[in-house]
This record gives sequence, structure tokens and C-alpha cells, in this order.
Amino acid sequence: MSFLLASVVMARRSIQGKIIAPTFAHITNKQVHNRSISAFVLNQRHKKCKLSPSFLKQPLYVSNNPVDTSSTSSSSGAAYHASANQQIVARRNEINRQKRQARQKALDKDRERNLKLRNLFMEEKQADNHSSSSSSSSTIPPMFAVKVVTCRTLRLELKMNGREKRGRMFVERPSLFSTLQIDDEQLDGDASDDDDNNEYACMSLKALKQTIHEFFRRLKKSTYILSASLPILDEDGNVLTSEEGDDDDDDQNSSPLGMWRLETDEDVQNAFLQAEQFFQRHQEENESTSMKRPTLVIHVTKDPDAPPPPPPPPYLVGMPDPLTSPTMTMLSFYAFPPNGGISDPESTADQLKRLWRPFRALGRVYVANEGVNAQMSVPTNVLSNFLQCCTVKPEEGGELSHVLGAYMENGINIDPIPVDMEEFQAKPAFKNLHIRVRSQIVADGFATPLDWQSAGYDMPPLEWHQKLKEAREAHEKGGEDTPLPIVLDCRNDYETQVGRFELAEPLDTENFRDSWDVLKDRLQDVPKDAPVMTYCTGGIRCVKVNAFLTQEMGMTNVSRLAGGIISYDRTLNEQAPAEESMFKGVNYVFDSRMGRRITDDQLGTCFTCGSKTHLVSNCKNENCHRRMVQCENCADVLLGTCSEGCKGRVVNAGMVPNRKRETTNNTGDETRQESDEVYANVDEYSSGYSSSSPALFRQIELNTAALLPSGAHMVSGQMQGALLKMLASQTSGRILEIGSFTGYATACFLEGAAIAGELINKKDAGGREGGPFVLSLERDRRALGIASAHIKAMSELGLGKEAAKEASKIADGPIVDFEGDSVSFTYKGIAGCEFLRVNDALATVEEMASSQSHFAPFDIAFVDADKTRLMDYVDALVSNDRLLKKGGLIIVDNVLWKGLVLDANNSVHNSSDETTPTGSSEEKEMLKKNRRARKLAMNMHQFNSEVVNDERVEVVMMPIRDGLSLIRKR
Repeated sequence: MSFLLASVVMARRSIQGKIIAPTFAHITNKQVHNRSISAFVLNQRHKKCKLSPSFLKQPLYVSNNPVDTSSTSSSSGAAYHASANQQIVARRNEINRQKRQARQKALDKDRERNLKLRNLFMEEKQADNHSSSSSSSSTIPPMFAVKVVTCRTLRLELKMNGREKRGRMFVERPSLFSTLQIDDEQLDGDASDDDDNNEYACMSLKALKQTIHEFFRRLKKSTYILSASLPILDEDGNVLTSEEGDDDDDDQNSSPLGMWRLETDEDVQNAFLQAEQFFQRHQEENESTSMKRPTLVIHVTKDPDAPPPPPPPPYLVGMPDPLTSPTMTMLSFYAFPPNGGISDPESTADQLKRLWRPFRALGRVYVANEGVNAQMSVPTNVLSNFLQCCTVKPEEGGELSHVLGAYMENGINIDPIPVDMEEFQAKPAFKNLHIRVRSQIVADGFATPLDWQSAGYDMPPLEWHQKLKEAREAHEKGGEDTPLPIVLDCRNDYETQVGRFELAEPLDTENFRDSWDVLKDRLQDVPKDAPVMTYCTGGIRCVKVNAFLTQEMGMTNVSRLAGGIISYDRTLNEQAPAEESMFKGVNYVFDSRMGRRITDDQLGTCFTCGSKTHLVSNCKNENCHRRMVQCENCADVLLGTCSEGCKGRVVNAGMVPNRKRETTNNTGDETRQESDEVYANVDEYSSGYSSSSPALFRQIELNTAALLPSGAHMVSGQMQGALLKMLASQTSGRILEIGSFTGYATACFLEGAAIAGELINKKDAGGREGGPFVLSLERDRRALGIASAHIKAMSELGLGKEAAKEASKIADGPIVDFEGDSVSFTYKGIAGCEFLRVNDALATVEEMASSQSHFAPFDIAFVDADKTRLMDYVDALVSNDRLLKKGGLIIVDNVLWKGLVLDANNSVHNSSDETTPTGSSEEKEMLKKNRRARKLAMNMHQFNSEVVNDERVEVVMMPIRDGLSLIRKR
């Protein structure tokens, strides 16, 4: 007997089996093949992604023995699927990692090319200065100028902007063009012998197209023809460019010198050679000319033989803009396609993302070999279009009939009451559309699947309603002639606590995969023909329960509520609104709403005090997140957490504003008076007796919560912001901020810089070259739009109520993404501030540190960016004194990472398996639920360990908010 090592980590149980290679040919067990195909179909997609062979050869662990549905098998099945899910995630992460590497390689190559061109410009300028003081030189410049002009058809078709319609780019001139005495045959022969020359745009058609795409990216989406011509010059040697609309597709070039098609590498080489020869002749014929380098005109025209773009599918024709919808509609559905299910879950997931993108739908969707399970929010004005997309047949333009369509049991469950858009945005049910590949769409614990097509009678909601009414009447009469049906609630305990059907028996399981032993115990003495009625939230769990009852337990009179509670609620409201609902209380739903209240009955028992309630919530401590039934009073007292310990953690993290009695002075800032407030801990006490934040700072926090609610916790906050301001005020006021977000820390630094300028009697505003100045780097255009609006209000109106009032208007209107590359402000006429939009902040910092920068050195560098590359930022900042002054300060945020660095530190020094931690059951559960947080905490711990041992710096770590490391450059 061999044991499956991959499953021990997740379940600490062994499974009989053997190691096999991840290909279909090696799967001999039919039962295992049907169930685990989703763990292997990724191979076909990985081949396209060019994964490393060593990774693809990693074995998968599957059971080679027939598996029954006993309790032992259920545990083994859970371990198997946990292992399968791990492998799916690992493979997806490997794909993403290699994609990131490929993107980074392309960026590095582009950066290297641009840097090389920049150096060539500098060399050319120095050569010009030298030649101006000596005799004229016939040396040819090391670069070609290329004018690119696109035809009108492509402009309209691709909606090209002004820069993409026509523009100029430069390509390097390799050493091959060092002399004009090379004939065409020698040129072609040399080029073919030297593969390195194929990297030059003037030597290779492929390289030329890649260079054009870097400048004219929309051309990637079209099929086009390239042609070349020599430039048309005016009397002074300037290259003439036709005005907008003067050229058409049939006669785009008016050059008397001709135009050539570029179809091969030889065509490209000859075209650039002619441009060079034309340049030399022009130089010889004109002593004074504006033409500085060889120039070639590239004409991009639509390929007349290109196939026309496919017509849009019928469900998108005439579809309104989903962004204009006043409401959002909640819906759910599931599908179990027959005949082996979904053969390639990965490609199906990609297909769903592509097809659903136009609808701006949000939600959580699981795709597996067995089918699809979805809970979603869709803009109401495109709901009908979305439904058509999911159900339309292939002959009518549909693409999902093999996955959804007729296989969606009971169609799509639609919430009867749409949610107002403002309410939805304030508390979104879903924030993004996540489509995940899993080994199962509902974890049932089986290693071998049942036949989901044979799962009892699918009872319509109104028939279900009538059956329950009759059963209730019979139960009240107490008659024994007619046996009552056994009504089983197949949901988990926290769901049944707050709502259930009358006469229903809850299974009281913590996880769905625990249902099978409970069902066996409950029905072991029940006749096989006894009526059994099952229900769940949307119907999917009942499919698996009824398949188990009929196929494994031999029950013959099994039915399930079609579409679950959601369908029952909608059907009763639409078709029988006068009927009393047989479901009482709240229907728990798997989104941020946590539940839909169907009746006013309060069936739940408060987790904290034991009183009756209908509310279900998750603990507000992100590291706990326990799902619980809790009354409104306890939720208020404990700030939405499950215990005093979690409440303290939330308060310490600055997630809940302090409640203080406050007055306002004439500057708009708050001043605290003496109060009888009882503080829960020293952090709250420290905040209570620190200077209040200005009105504008508080408005920035409110705007962030309203506009970017998922990132509201990322704002520096009162205590940390005050510290940043004070540190900046003790320097000359030059601050580099890496990561602007919504501008809270930027505003703190800018105020500190202005104070520093006042202390040294600075009269002029600082800027790049010197003086009090804050440079803030950010990648996210939306965050930059918000941050720049906040600093604009600060620069014009200060920090008081007027500025806060102006800033409040930002949250009232639509979010406007940042336009352009930079924007500058001046505060109090002393401190300058510039926002700089970057693609890769680390690359920008490294470039600033490695070359002669336009910026005078900074006193402080605040790093609140990519947490996986923090040491790279430190290396760039301390490598020399160009960017950060000697003795300068590096401030790194989030170094405690919600306190989880302690766990990371302990795991490093603990030789036991990390999946079997010591400590209380709550600690074990917390570790299991926060894998991502633990991974980031480990990254942060590794950074903390590395930087404290770096002899180039000295470090002080401060337990303020989420932790700040003050790193002084020696």
C-alpha cells in the first residue's frame, strides 16, 4: 500500500493509489477519469503557454481503487479534491508567473531599447557640437527617423487617436549601414549571416512591425499592408506631412519618388538603404538643411483581402450601456452537463469571462468537469441580453449551449427585487467577476462522482408550496393515516438558524460534505418508499443529496425544490402573492448581503448573548472572519466582531473611527474636550490624546471609503499621517512617495514640507531642482484622479472646512481617471507637489537612481508599493546618493501585516508541518482561512529579516497602525 503524500498536508489521511503522469493516457480507472478530468485538462492549455517541461511532469496523485461513499471514502474524497484544487491553483499560478516573466522581459527589452536610443541622441548631440567647431562632417547619424501614416479606413475602424493616426519614431541604425558602398547582394548576404541584425527594425520585417506596434498599439487588432516611400521635403529640408483627411486609401502617397511594398526582410533593408542614400544625396546638394537624419515614410493601409470582422452576436445588438443601469439584479444558476460534463474547464472559464465582459457582470463562478455554479450581479437594463447569452442556441449565435443552455436546471434564479445602484455601490454584493476552476463546483467529499442526471423529482415551487400546506394541515390534525413527508434542509447550520421551511429538519452540518453520515443516521430505519423532500438555497446541493439518496441509499420517493428557496420566493411573489410563505425568516445568500429577509420571523439565536435575531454576519476582524448569527445590539457593542479580542484587533488596526466628543475651531480642525470616554487599549488612548486631523484629511478618508471601499483600510489615518507630517517637517522638505493611493499620505507630507519651508524662510516654491517638494509615483489612474483632486483642493483652499467641502464634491460625481503623465501643485506658495503616473514604480526609481536625474536628492522616501519587492526599493535608494541623501530616511508601511508576521516568524523557527500548528482551535482555523495573508506576511517577514541585517542602514520598527519601519541610510 502506498500513501498519497500530496493529500496528507490537507487532510492528514492517506489514500490508496499510485503516482501517474498528468495525461489522459495514463488514467485507466474509469471512475477516477470521470471525476478528476478537470485536474488534467489543463495540460492542453499549458502547452500553449509554453510551461517548463519540469513543471508539467510533476505527478498528480489519484486513487487507483474503486471508491464507495462510506464515511472513510468521504474523508478521502475531500483530501483528494483538496489536493486536486491545490494542483489546479499551482498550475494556474505557474502560468501567471511565466506570463509575468514574459511581460517583464518585454518591458525590460523596451526599456533597454529606449535607453539605447536616448544614449544615441546624446552621442549625436555631442557629435554635432564637435562638428560645429571643426570642418563639416559627412558622418551619418546613428538613427533613422520613421514617419508612420495610417489610412483613413484603419483610423475609423480602430478609432485611433491623434498620436496613432500619424507619428514619428526612431530606429537604431546598425553597423551594417556604416558605408554606402555596399551593394544589394552584399547587404542581403551579410544580413542573412548575422541573426543579431534581425533584432533591428531596419533589418527585419518582424522587428519593424514590433516597433510599430509599440507606438501604434491598436494596429495589433488589424490586418494591414506596409509600404514605404522617401520623404517629401520643403525648401528648407523639412519633412512634409499631409493634413488630416488629405490622404485617402487609394492615393495615399503623393511622393514622385515612388512607394514600395514591404513584404520581406529584403524589402525592409532596401527601403532603409534607399532612405540613407537619399539623405546623403540631399546633404551633398544642400549645404544648409533641416534634415538631420535619414528618414523613411511608412504607410499602413488596410489589407483588402483581410476577412471582414465577425458580426456581433444577436444578444449584443442594440444592447443598452450597462453603466447606465439604475439597478442591479441578483441571480444564480447551476448546470450539470451530461456525457462527461465539461471536458476543458480552463478554456470554459476563459470563454465565460470573454462572453460576459460586455455586460459588466459581477459575481463568483466555479467551473469544474462536473459543471458550473454561479452567483452573480447583473445590471438590470442588460439582464435580458445576459439571459440570451446563456441560453441562445448555436445556430442563433450562441456559444454556451454545451455548458449552460438546456443544462441549467430550472433556468436562472433571479432575485425578484432589484437593488438600487447607489445602495449596491455602497455595499456591493460582489466587487469583481471571479471565475475559478475547481475540481468540483460544490465540494461533496466524493472521490467518485454519482450520476447527477438521476436525482429524484424536481418539484416546481407552487407544487412544493401546496405539499407543505397539506402536510402542515395533516400535522395539526394529528392524523396517522397519511404519512407526513420528511422535509430535509440540506444547508449548513448557520443558514438554517435564521430561516427554514415549516416542518423542515435541518441536517445541522458545518460543511456540506458532512451530510452523508447525517443522512444515513436519519434515514436508516425509514422505509425506502417514504416521501423525502429536500431543499437548499438555489437547488444545487439538493441535486447531489438526492442523487445520494436514490443511488446509494435506495430511496424511491425523493423530490427536491426546483430552484431552491430563491426560486420559491420569486415564484410565490409573482404568481401567488396572496399566499402565506411556508418559508420563515431569512434566506441566507452567498454574497455580501448575507441574506434576504422573506418574513419577519426571528429564528436565529445570537452567538454572543443568546437572544433571538435574524442577522448573519462575518466577524469584522479580517484575520478571523467567522460567520456567525449575531443580534444588532451585540454587533454594535463588539463593533461587528465575535469577541473582545477581535474587537481590540479591529480598533488597533484603525478600522473603526473613535467616538469622541468634539468641537470645531475657526480653522475647521477639531479640538477635543475632556470626556468620560473609556478607552479599550493604549492605541485607542494614544489616538484620543493626539492632535486632531484637519477637516480635509477626514474628508479624504470619507471619499476613499465611498469611491474605493475595498481599499478604505489602506489610508494612512490620523496617527500615522501625523507622524509622517512631523518627520517631513524636520527635514528640508524633499519627499519621494512611492504609492499615492488617494492622497492622504501625500497631503501629510505636503503639509510637513510647507512647515519645513517656513522654518528655513523659503520664499519660492520648491520643485524638481530643489526646495520643499513632494514627488508621488502611482500606477492606478483612478487612484491618481482622486488623489490629484484632493491635493488640488488643498493647494487652493488649505486644510479647513472650505477645502473639505470642496473635496466632498469628489464623492458626489463620477470618478474621473487621471489623464496625462503628470500634474503639479503648489501649497502655500512654498511647497511643490507633483504626481507622476508610472507603469512600474520600481523601474522608475532604479532609473532615477542610476542616471543623472532631473530631481535633486530627497530627504525621505516613503514606500507603500509592491510588498514583494520592498528590498529592491531599498537597494535602489541606498545604492548611491543621487536619489536619497546620505543620512536620508526610508519609511516602509505595513511591516507588521495585520500582526501575522508573528505567525510567519514562528513558522520559520518551528520544525513542525505548518498545516498542523500548535495552539487553540481558533488559531488553527485562522491559519487555514488566511493563506494569502500568511503568504504576504511571510514576504514581509523576510523583508524585515533582510533589511535589519543590512549594514548599509539602521532600522527602527514602530507598531503604529499596521507597522512602520524607519530605515536610516548610513
